[in-house]
Amino acid sequence: MKFRSFLLIAFAPLFFYSCVSSKKFKTAQADIAKLQDRYKTLESENNVCGEEKGILARQKETLEREKALLNARIKELQEQIDYWKTNNNQTLRQLENLSVISTQQAESIKKSMENLGIKDLYIQNIQQQMAYKDSLNMSLVMNLKGAIGNLADEDINIKVDKGVVYVDISDKLLFKTGSYQITDRASEVLGKVALVLKNQPDLEFMVEGHTDGVPYSGSGVISDNWDLSVLRATTVVRLLQTKYGLDPAKMVAAGRGEYKPVADNANREGRAANRRTRIVVLPQLDQFFKLLERPKN
Repeated sequence: MKFRSFLLIAFAPLFFYSCVSSKKFKTAQADIAKLQDRYKTLESENNVCGEEKGILARQKETLEREKALLNARIKELQEQIDYWKTNNNQTLRQLENLSVISTQQAESIKKSMENLGIKDLYIQNIQQQMAYKDSLNMSLVMNLKGAIGNLADEDINIKVDKGVVYVDISDKLLFKTGSYQITDRASEVLGKVALVLKNQPDLEFMVEGHTDGVPYSGSGVISDNWDLSVLRATTVVRLLQTKYGLDPAKMVAAGRGEYKPVADNANREGRAANRRTRIVVLPQLDQFFKLLERPKN
């Protein structure tokens, strides 16, 4: 019994020591676990801070670029302001110079402006007169077409070219081959043309005779195509005067021979087109030149 008590007393300190060490160990383990958790937390926060640092660095670079662009824009605007200031100063000096224009100079400027107005009216007047002339020509063409009626296009052609009215009548409608004697049908057609021209007493016109390129092979008073074209023109003019009462002072007869073709004389159709009598309504040059007289300044 004493021995057992002795053993109990002897091992009691060791037992208590073991109990104390076990508690410290567990406490230390708990502290280590906390420290490890704290380390992980700090490590995670450090990673986040690193990412935020990278973002802030990129934002800084962007802001620096924007700052450089703004500085360049400010410099450009400042240069524009300086230019405008200089330009305004020059304008002010020019205005100061203009303010001392003499009375004589002011009167000269006023007269120049008046002359410009007169010239502008002059140009407008010419344009109006040209438009009026064109309308008269178109009216004449319409009247001629209405009077002549439904003739074939190859027999008679009425047109306006460069402000001049032309009436082309084919050879087969007016004359027999190689002759300058007018046919009955031609007399009827010329009568209709004469009626329109007679209603325009201020008009002057020329009758032109044209032939093809085939040399004249007849006899008598006609030697060549020159003679034939002239005689045909004078025959038409004489008929318009004697039968239809047109003023001879308003008419001109001319022969063109074969030298003003409108088609190729190498083929039959071309030669037929070239054999024609043309009535040309002459422009009234005296009125035109009068219109061109410049107004006196």
